[in-house]
Amino acid sequence: MFNKEEALKKLSEEEYNVTQKAATEYPFTGKYDDFYEKGIYVDVVSGEPLFSSQDKYDAGCGWPSFTKPIKKLTYHRDQSHGMERTEVKSPEADSHLGHVFTDGPVDKGGLRYCINSAALKFIPYDKLDQTGYGEYKKLFE
Repeated sequence: MFNKEEALKKLSEEEYNVTQKAATEYPFTGKYDDFYEKGIYVDVVSGEPLFSSQDKYDAGCGWPSFTKPIKKLTYHRDQSHGMERTEVKSPEADSHLGHVFTDGPVDKGGLRYCINSAALKFIPYDKLDQTGYGEYKKLFE
């Protein structure tokens, strides 16, 4: 079990603002926008697994986009900034990740999880075992 208070102290200012204050990084600036290595993405706060590189695609929106999460996330109605959106949060740490939209690839379910890079930490496939995420190797079989 993670200690949220301790985990928050280790975040950069941007990571904190995105995950705890629902901020959004500028488009095309996040480290995972144009990034396609094999592995999984976990919550930068808690380390809980969120997305697989198998489900990542270039939506051209400026943020990392995924067709589905690894495990169930939490969803909240978001009417901020004069828009109607669905906010996506991690279930354990309650970190703001981004939003989910219905304009994703139809052949993959039609959803686009538009996620802030600052909310994510990437775990390369070849380091899954040594970092405690070995069970997620099955996603790549």
